[in-house]
Amino acid sequence: MQEVLIYTDGACSGNPGPGGWAWVRLEGESQQEASGAAASTTNQRMELEAAAEGLESLTEPANVRLISDSKYVVQGLNEWMDGWIRNGWRNASRKPVANQDLWQRLQTQRERHQLIAEWTRGHAGNTHNERCDQLAVEAIEQLRTRGETC
Repeated sequence: MQEVLIYTDGACSGNPGPGGWAWVRLEGESQQEASGAAASTTNQRMELEAAAEGLESLTEPANVRLISDSKYVVQGLNEWMDGWIRNGWRNASRKPVANQDLWQRLQTQRERHQLIAEWTRGHAGNTHNERCDQLAVEAIEQLRTRGETC
C-alpha cells in the first residue's frame, strides 16, 4: 500500500459564518492540494470537511497519516468515533453526535485506509499546515468575491 501524508485545515470567518477547507497531500515526490468553501458553516465542520475531502481524494486504499491542527478531528478519529458507532452515533451524554454526516464520511474512509491521525500545532511554522491555512482562507475570500456569503 502507498504511504501518504495528508495535511488538513479548516477556517471560518465568524463561527458560524463563511468557511473554507483545504488539504495538501504528499505521495512520494508528488504534492497535490485542493480547497473549497461554504457560505454558512462552522469551524468544526470545515476541519472535518478538509479531512474527508483529503481522504476521499485517494483513488486506492493507502497507509495514511492525516495531520491536522484540530484536536476535535484527531481525537474524534483516534478516540471517540468507535464509541459513537457502538452507541448508535450518540455521544457520552446520549445525544446525537454533532456533525454526524461528516463523521460518517470519515468512518467510510477509516474502513478503506490504514489511518493514523496526528495533531500539529497550528500557526507554528509547519510548512504544509501553513499552506492548508492559506488555501482555506483564500477559499473564503473567493467566496466573498463571488458574492456567495451570507
